Amino acid sequence: MTTYDSSAVSAYAVPSSGAPLERTTITRRPVGDHDVLIEIKFSGICHSDIHQAREGWGESIFPMVPGHEIAGIVTEVGPGVTKFAVGDRAGVGCMIDSCRECANCLAGNEQFCLDRSVGTYNDLDKKGEPTLGGYASHIVVDEAFTLRIPDGLPLDTAAPLLCAGITLYSPLAGQGTGPGKKVAVVGLGGLGHMGVKLAHAMGAEVTVLSQSLRKRDDGLRLGADHFYATSDPATFEELAGTFDLIVSTVSAPLPLDDYIGLLRAGGALVNVGAPEAPVSLNLLSLINGNKGLIGSNIGGIRQTQEMLDFCAEHGIGAEIELIGADRINEAYERVLTSDVRYRFVIDAATV
Repeated sequence: MTTYDSSAVSAYAVPSSGAPLERTTITRRPVGDHDVLIEIKFSGICHSDIHQAREGWGESIFPMVPGHEIAGIVTEVGPGVTKFAVGDRAGVGCMIDSCRECANCLAGNEQFCLDRSVGTYNDLDKKGEPTLGGYASHIVVDEAFTLRIPDGLPLDTAAPLLCAGITLYSPLAGQGTGPGKKVAVVGLGGLGHMGVKLAHAMGAEVTVLSQSLRKRDDGLRLGADHFYATSDPATFEELAGTFDLIVSTVSAPLPLDDYIGLLRAGGALVNVGAPEAPVSLNLLSLINGNKGLIGSNIGGIRQTQEMLDFCAEHGIGAEIELIGADRINEAYERVLTSDVRYRFVIDAATV
């Protein structure tokens, strides 16, 4: 285990908007009564890290340490901690706190806290201090927002489950994915490949809708039953009225009316990708067929643990490319050109 000094934690940070990440040291808070100290072993690179590092979604807080797909080992616990012990495998996802008292928090939807949930990075904690994420050697997190990573999941392939996994699990589970359901996943990237694996494990008939057929073999290997190219206009004619559920994972604006046309009556298009530009929609596309357009944003702590347990039961992890921290900037550029299959994961021993 690496030596821990709360005032000198190794990390990679973005010093200003759009700047390359640089190795630095940061300060973590001391371990409090209900905190766990996690020695980070692996940290996934999510496309949202890039959006925020380059202010694609609006103003960010700098210097920024990105990373909300964190997997590691508990090395210290506060005296009031009951859920974790030293040596436990633990994970941290997209949020590290909320009010814990509002209707949404009490319902297990802390991500929709009516006060506000606190993001793992690029946010301010309840003391007004900037939060710093998982591109680091250690992190201190309240046990209530720490996840247990089951023994059956390797830590490196489990790390992306803390964002990519729950981002797809939540809408699939929420829309009743299972045997007899026809589900389409738009985009076979860091999010989409998890959607294929999860929907297949839930028993659905799974179709990938990708811009080209370049990843067809991968899609079928990961559990898809069918694979179509959306660049071919015939795809939208052939599949019209087919799907109970479509989950769009892409971060670019789509012709939503075309995709809604692929739904059966009463079907739903769930969007988990977050384009930086607005999209247009003819509402008649929804009205004609009682179809739904839904947004979905990760899941609460309880559902995230449910997802991890489901993945352990079914042997599901992310498809990853493990990199040293000195390749983070290269990885960012490759994510933007879809040159990864399918999630970069940082070996935190190199931070």
